[in-house]
Amino acid sequence: MVERVVQVDDDLRAWMLSCWVDVTNAGGAVGFVPPVGPDDVRPALEDGLAGVAAGTTTVGLLRVDGERAGFAFIVGTGNPLFRHWATVLRLQIHPRFQGRGAGRVLLDGLADIARADGLEFLHLTYRDGLGLGQFYEAAGYVEVGRLPGMIRVAPGDDRDSVLMVRKL
Repeated sequence: MVERVVQVDDDLRAWMLSCWVDVTNAGGAVGFVPPVGPDDVRPALEDGLAGVAAGTTTVGLLRVDGERAGFAFIVGTGNPLFRHWATVLRLQIHPRFQGRGAGRVLLDGLADIARADGLEFLHLTYRDGLGLGQFYEAAGYVEVGRLPGMIRVAPGDDRDSVLMVRKL
């Protein structure tokens, strides 16, 4: 089940930080390269949560058997030209729940939340080289562009940033 979260309390904030650290250190492409600790990830989390406080961002929280299992941000805009679009950021499933279809459940739940908000499109980017394209395509996303070598994972290891869109 994916629930809409519009206010994040201290307990959820701590869990999100721990999840993000665990996902990154397990090799997840969520904005960092392992190894990371809470102090590395906290500024990015706080940035996302500032959007929640401002009302431009929603958290989609995945629960499996009642337990928190993953989350992502749905980031909208106040610009009237783009109000029918939103961006999915930092989609992540805790390593304990990976490999069981939880990522697809989270993506579909985010689409449901976005549709309920009157959105018509979601877009996201991912780091090439991890096989994520097929995962997103299976969830209805279509590749619409890529920026070659935009993401430098390590010296000599540049990856494409791939842009995908899903019509809701």
